Order: sequence, then structure tokens, then C-alpha cells
Amino acid sequence: MALTAKGRATRQRIIEGASAHMRTDAPGTVTLDDIRASTGTSKGQLFHYFPGGKEEILLAVARHEAERVIADQRPHIDALNSWTAWTRWRDAVVARYRAHGAHCPLGNLMNQVGSTPGAAEVTGSLLDRWQLLIRQGVTTMQSEGLIDSGLDADRAAAAFIAGIQGGVQMLRSTGDSTYLEVVLDILIDHLRGRSVQER
Repeated sequence: MALTAKGRATRQRIIEGASAHMRTDAPGTVTLDDIRASTGTSKGQLFHYFPGGKEEILLAVARHEAERVIADQRPHIDALNSWTAWTRWRDAVVARYRAHGAHCPLGNLMNQVGSTPGAAEVTGSLLDRWQLLIRQGVTTMQSEGLIDSGLDADRAAAAFIAGIQGGVQMLRSTGDSTYLEVVLDILIDHLRGRSVQER
């Protein structure tokens, strides 16, 4: 469906309104009525812009939230070129998830659309991009002689992604960010342990 500029703006407003609703303490299972109320749109408008109904809307919101996961780590994740930069990135990650607490909007969304076609692509694409950015940080440090070139950058980046996801799940379960903080600290310490020189 080709949309006019006004139509694209309306569709984006619906996505952003639904996203804002997912960031409140209210969401359990989100309904179309919840989305209508939070976005100020009629059922006809919702189905005009999202013919697939609630699942299509939630997938669009999930894509929006996935973009925010990376955006919230910028500019730090794009410039992991010193130990100070890694610490700033670590603090940005912790602050992001501590602010969400048990109500991680992307996690809530994926719980509701996990079996929907396209859901795995949203998650997979996010994790691939995130891992690539961390890998680039590791290889940058290696090229500057700050991390041993023998360290496998792909495996290191994968460990960060797995550690963050585990820490976030513990945070969602307990409301405590300590697990996330500890795993990031240990992984960064591991990189430091493979340092050629300190900067």
C-alpha cells in the first residue's frame, strides 16, 4: 500500500503512540482498544494502516523499539576505541535497562508476537547489528594495540550479547540491575586482561 506523506506520518504516529504505551506500567497483553486509546485513532484507521491487525501493529512497534535499543547506546557504541569509551557504553546500557526495570518494551512485545511471522527476523536483525557494533569496537582496540590480536572478536562480541540478554532477563525477573552490571564488568575485564598496553 503506497502512502502519502500525511499517511506515513499518521502510521508513524500510531507506532510511536503504541510504543509509548508499551513503556508504561500498564501493558500486559495489549489489545486493539489499548492501542486506539493510546494513539487517539479509530478502529478503521488502525486497519487502514495495518491491515494485519494487532499483530502487524505490534511487529511495527517491535521494529521501532529494536531501533531504539541501538539508538540509546549511541554515540558510545560507535566509538569503542578506549577503555573510557567502553565504560561509557557499559554505563549507557545499564542506564537504559535500569530505566525500564521489569517493563522492557521490546521484551514485552516479543512475548506477545513471538510466534508471529517476522518476529524472529526483528530479534535476529537487532542482535546481528548489535553484535557487529561490539565486534567493531573489539577490532578497533586490536588495531590500536589495546587488545591482543589473538582474541576472537566475533566470540567476544557474542559473549557480550549473551551476557546482556541474560542480565536483562534477570533484571526483568527481579528488578535488580546488579546481574547486568556484573556481567558487563567481567566481560570488559576479560578484554582488559587481553590488553597489549593500557590507554
